[in-house]
Amino acid sequence: MKGERLREFEEFSLLAIRALGEQAYGVAVQQYIERHAARPISMGAVYAALDRLERKRFVRSALGAATPERGGKRKRLYDLTPAGAAALREARRVRDAMWRAAAEPGRGRS
Repeated sequence: MKGERLREFEEFSLLAIRALGEQAYGVAVQQYIERHAARPISMGAVYAALDRLERKRFVRSALGAATPERGGKRKRLYDLTPAGAAALREARRVRDAMWRAAAEPGRGRS
């Protein structure tokens, strides 16, 4: 189904959430992707992707504790669901298969 496939930026976001663990919130996700993808990322793009991933049930979110550093504001923390982990594994399987096929001239042609 089209809605369940991962877009590239959604995949990046899931990977960031996985890597960040309990520290996965919007700004940290943005900084992680910017650092590893070596390109500027807008917060709007991050929050749009996180919203899509939550609707797809690939992530869940909850408000963390209030912190003095944020003036008492709570962070929305994101966590990978089993469906999100499965989607990441499938994305990797497909990419790996395509890379292997591309490495062998003539293989995978119609």
